Amino acid sequence: MFRNIAASRVKVVLPRVANAISTKVMSPSMAIRLTANTSRRYISSSASQAIWIPFDRNSLPEDDPRRSEQFEDETDVAIIGGGPSGLAAAIRLKQLANEEGRECRVMVFEKAGEIGAHTLSGAVIETKALDELIPDWKEKGAPLNTPVTSDSMRFMTKTLSIPLPHPPQMNNKGNYIVSLSNFVKWLGEQAEELGVEVYPGFAASQVLYNEDGSVRGVDLNDVGLDKNFEPKDTYERGMAVKAKVTLFAEGCHGSLTKTLAKNFGLRKESGPQKYGIGIKEVWEVLPEKHKPGSVTHSVGWPVDIHTYGGSFIYHFEADRHLVTVGYVVGLDYTNPYMNPYKSFQMFKHHPSVKSLLEGGKCISYGARAINEGGYQSIPKLVFPGGALIGCTAGFLNVPKIKGTHTAMKSGMLAAESTYQKLFASGVDEESTEPVLLDTYEENIKNSWVYDELYQVRNVIPSFHTSLGLWGGLMYSGLDTLFFKGRTPWTFKHKKADWECMKTAAESKPIDYPKPDGVISFDLLTSVSRTGTNHAENQPVHLRIRDEKIPVERNLEIYDGPENRFCPAGVYEYVDDENKPGEKRLQINSQNCIHCKTCDIKDPSQNIDWTVPEGGGGPQYTWT
Repeated sequence: MFRNIAASRVKVVLPRVANAISTKVMSPSMAIRLTANTSRRYISSSASQAIWIPFDRNSLPEDDPRRSEQFEDETDVAIIGGGPSGLAAAIRLKQLANEEGRECRVMVFEKAGEIGAHTLSGAVIETKALDELIPDWKEKGAPLNTPVTSDSMRFMTKTLSIPLPHPPQMNNKGNYIVSLSNFVKWLGEQAEELGVEVYPGFAASQVLYNEDGSVRGVDLNDVGLDKNFEPKDTYERGMAVKAKVTLFAEGCHGSLTKTLAKNFGLRKESGPQKYGIGIKEVWEVLPEKHKPGSVTHSVGWPVDIHTYGGSFIYHFEADRHLVTVGYVVGLDYTNPYMNPYKSFQMFKHHPSVKSLLEGGKCISYGARAINEGGYQSIPKLVFPGGALIGCTAGFLNVPKIKGTHTAMKSGMLAAESTYQKLFASGVDEESTEPVLLDTYEENIKNSWVYDELYQVRNVIPSFHTSLGLWGGLMYSGLDTLFFKGRTPWTFKHKKADWECMKTAAESKPIDYPKPDGVISFDLLTSVSRTGTNHAENQPVHLRIRDEKIPVERNLEIYDGPENRFCPAGVYEYVDDENKPGEKRLQINSQNCIHCKTCDIKDPSQNIDWTVPEGGGGPQYTWT
């Protein structure tokens, strides 16, 4: 059984927000409708066990509702995650089936209360994959309303904004500035029109396996459990979904993907995945300051030259005068006193940014981890019974600062391989052998996705030398402008992000200015703008494997980095009422915005981010 921080130690900081979406639970009627230097890094030595339910159902009394009969449904394809890759895969599958008049049941399960509610990105979208998937997307009303009109790359000092040569990979001619959450909502509508069954508010909590070890589907999470995993009056057991093929499109650092990687050794031949934390706000600015289609990126201040980081400012939606402003910090930073959220708030006080935001209004906030490993970090994509698609596999093109098009294309290629395996001529549709999508990996290697990532494979690693930012700018300039990725070498990622943090004794605290409440904001004010809500009195979905480690190791050696790397105020060290003079880690799980940074950056690898009840979490708008 997981050793979790006691439920009495969990504090809800934000008031409960009325949110109809968060009340979506699996009722019987819904079930019927579905019937459907590592020696000092102190890695936790405790075993990773079942992620969602830390009890043995068979050991419970016969009349315990947790032993109730489990609804089970069967489908041809189950897709876990209703983001760009998952929906693109679903759409492509139904396109192929409808063209041939075949019955192909496709089910998409999304943990957010509605499609798009957990989606956050910059975002400037390249339409290459969309053009292939839905050529008439303009006629169908896709919310791509702001074509890019200008590009700028800047180097920031504390007071100056200096123009830099514009890298060719960052050329945005023909691209569109979008709200990715709105775009994903539209994709969901297109999927449903084709006959895809889309189920928001249902979180997949566990991978199901056949006796031969192949994937046979997923369990959806139980709902109506209290903080001690005891059933409440509203309890309903999660349904089992059996699928011929299960595609995992969980987004960056998916909780089920993590278990699949371990069970099937998917990372044996790849480098460690690298991550960044992207933090953004959406502002309504004064009309005279709005420049629809303007795209600006920067590197430099306020992070030091050995921390990979940069900003983006996008002007979109001319009628609403919206501006997206954000900052990304590589999670391989070394200083435990680094606070990505405060760095972003600090960035907004740069003279060139502050002048844009003054007189405006911040209307939305969000944060999420992103994949930054690129080509070197792509794991094995297939295993018996399923495959990884989109950002859960890591197809983001970091130098281009885009991943939607590559994620969608990976989903489309997986869909084509799936359809071929299930329905191609000569296939025994009654076969009980697990499906292996072996052509999917080959199709990726033969696609423009592979070409894109291969050409820029050395850019990110070039920033991680003793020259830091300067070395990265020089090398990446040569590589992208002259070599165009044709060099015969491939740099490796040396460490996972959690291995990179130095001890507090080796590091210098960072003095961040206090927020002014006008341009910069305290953390809880920002979190309130996410619409985040989780049902009260439910199990904490942030699981601590060993409750001694946070105080004895993370606090003692790293001075408690959890309360700095989290962009939502979930973790804080407080006085221990039961042990005067000592501290304990408090988890404010109600605040969690599902960015998964804690699971990635914890230097003891002692935190497992798991799915809460479906429908909980942020309710993003215009992100």
